[in-house]
Amino acid sequence: MTIEVNGVAIPDRDVAAEVQNHPAEDFGEAESAAVRALVVRELLVQEADRLGIEAEPADLGDGRWETGTDARIRVLLEREVTTPEADEAACRRYYDNNPARFTSPTLYEAAHIFFPAEPQDAEATATATASAERAIATLQADPGAFARLAGELSACSSAKEGGRLGQVSRGQTLPEFETFLDALEPGQICPVPVKTRYGVHVVRLDHRAEGSLLPFEAVRGRIAEYLAERAWRRAVAQYVSILAGRAEIAGADIGGATSPLVQ
Repeated sequence: MTIEVNGVAIPDRDVAAEVQNHPAEDFGEAESAAVRALVVRELLVQEADRLGIEAEPADLGDGRWETGTDARIRVLLEREVTTPEADEAACRRYYDNNPARFTSPTLYEAAHIFFPAEPQDAEATATATASAERAIATLQADPGAFARLAGELSACSSAKEGGRLGQVSRGQTLPEFETFLDALEPGQICPVPVKTRYGVHVVRLDHRAEGSLLPFEAVRGRIAEYLAERAWRRAVAQYVSILAGRAEIAGADIGGATSPLVQ
């Protein structure tokens, strides 16, 4: 079906070229997103034409410049779309309602002795588990032997550092590994082997620093920028909806689309 915006056709070749800007697991989804973007772009260009808007392309840095069309769309949106600035109360409200976004991650200092095994290989997993259990038994009698055992037994590059992993934050290691780090006391060696998708580990927690809520003053600017950007996107989406509502669009559904400059 031919795609038209107020009688102006969007060529199939333009859709094919735009698809690459909308990666998706399903080609049909990518194609629909490309069509929406091109229809929105055409709506905005036509509105810029109607209002007689001209603009000089802006320097984007690194030797890149806006196209003339992008410049006109930018000026159109700057002129026609206005949003209020996020005030202190709005920023404070967002901060109070989203503490997890402003909490520094928990930090760990840990060491491990690693015995590799594919999870689907039952025999290798059993062998690795038995090796880890023997190492744990040795360490229960002599905790100071950790570095020596890591150097002798661990199949990880950290072996040459006595098994020490250095400082890692929550999310940088495997979830099943972190579960045990959270359960251990600093200086404690886990009394059971820790199984992960890569194999079996003997784990020692050296230090844990719990995450803490950053002060409001430290994140006030970041919150204001986020709220302003969110308000801008919503306002642009509403503006595009108004343009679409009074346009004749054939062959495309642009529900939920915004400007191609702010997607």
